[in-house]
Amino acid sequence: MRISTVLSIPKGAASILLRYYNWSVSKVHDEWFANEEKVRKAVGFLEKPVIEYPNVKELTCGICFEAYPRDKIHSAACGHPFCNTCWAGYISTAINDGPGCLMLRCPDPSCAAAVGQDMIRELSSNEDYEKYCRYFIRSYVEDNRKTKWCPYPGCDYAVDFVVGSGSYDVTCRCAYSFCWNCTEEAHRPVDCGTVAKWILKNSAESENMNWILANSKPCPKCKRPIEKNQGCMHITCTPPCKFEFCWLCLGAWSDHGERTGGFYACNRYETAKQEGVYDEAEKRREMAKNSLERYTHYYERWATNQSSRAKALVDLQQMQSVHLEKLSDIQCQPESQLKFITEAWLQIVECRRVLKWTYAYGYYLPEYEHAKRQFFEYLQGEAESGLERLHQCAEKELQVYLNAEGQSKDFNGFRTKLAGLTSVTRNYFENLVRALENGLSDVDSHGACSRTASAKSVGGTSSKGKAGRSKLTTSRSSSSSRNIDDTGHWSCEHCTVANVRSATICHVCQQRR
Repeated sequence: MRISTVLSIPKGAASILLRYYNWSVSKVHDEWFANEEKVRKAVGFLEKPVIEYPNVKELTCGICFEAYPRDKIHSAACGHPFCNTCWAGYISTAINDGPGCLMLRCPDPSCAAAVGQDMIRELSSNEDYEKYCRYFIRSYVEDNRKTKWCPYPGCDYAVDFVVGSGSYDVTCRCAYSFCWNCTEEAHRPVDCGTVAKWILKNSAESENMNWILANSKPCPKCKRPIEKNQGCMHITCTPPCKFEFCWLCLGAWSDHGERTGGFYACNRYETAKQEGVYDEAEKRREMAKNSLERYTHYYERWATNQSSRAKALVDLQQMQSVHLEKLSDIQCQPESQLKFITEAWLQIVECRRVLKWTYAYGYYLPEYEHAKRQFFEYLQGEAESGLERLHQCAEKELQVYLNAEGQSKDFNGFRTKLAGLTSVTRNYFENLVRALENGLSDVDSHGACSRTASAKSVGGTSSKGKAGRSKLTTSRSSSSSRNIDDTGHWSCEHCTVANVRSATICHVCQQRR
């Protein structure tokens, strides 16, 4: 409509222009006003017909060469006449050939006039036109730089991206969140390159090879990899090789006996190990084992948080569909006042996602950056403990009120606690994401992290007061008046939430002031 109005052309012509310039309104305007004639020629807009037949009652079809009355003949803007049957066959063939039908031209070999959508609607069958419309919508989504299909299996929605939003994480109407840039699931604070490497590592054969290298040894005779499946060191290769050898030193078993340690040890190997005399294969095996153990450490925690997130999503749906109504009846409160529970579960789902990707971040954090690694592991540990506290409150403590036979007096206290934990966890994770996206820049080259930098990058400000993470590192013996901010609230040293001056116990984590 915008193109049609500004350029004073029919809507069908406007849609052809937009498809040609990948649905970029600004590009259409720039090109059209720069050189209208060039654009018309490129897309097949003719200002006047090539052939005119003002007073002819019959015309010959240019494909079947049969004569037809004027009302049985159609032509594009060029005027080349073709009968309705030939047009229908031509359009049907083009549509069934694929998306190229969106830029259909006149059937005349020497003509480049565009065939508009109105003509296709009139001359094609309902089935073909539906297929054409699907191609049309696909073109809008796939050729347009501002839209993409939601990658979630079975979802038919497309997502329109708002440029300049500051983040590539978008959420579809189906509730699936993904990265606009790489279309993998949303993965802040990890960049797309790290995600690609991590996913490739999880699916590639490299880890299989690492496992084989770390847990098997080649038969000294036939070189096939062998996994040790029993206790003693006397190994017999599988047929047809059947070579007997020592698992430790890979020497022939015929050379072994009581002098070399018998069935359970190998003095030759132990001596070589003590003297540091390893062959290259043994060194590679040790390196592979260490690498595999390190990868397994991060992968297990990545996968555990993934499964915890999936379970939290199921619990969230169960809460929304069943439990909220039940809790509303038990506690005699409208569902609108129980939104704090849904917000808590939504926060758990989001935090599990963030925590999951911090393990991929940690795996690729360079080993030599000891200060950053130490700081990162501290932040990650605090995030994990905070999230576990929130998850347990939403999962275990809520169950008490769901199983109650009547209204509970302390339900409002539970509301305050869960809402407070949700707020604290949200603030912490938002600041954690920012800190990791900045590459932990607050840690200087000497490994120092200033108190103000630490507070700024991680602690954040809660909705009830100002509570930096630096409070966690201050001595508990310090005067309580130091923790009181300008609004008269004191910050809990354990969970960072703000409490009123008169309180002596934190209303969220129950820790003493």
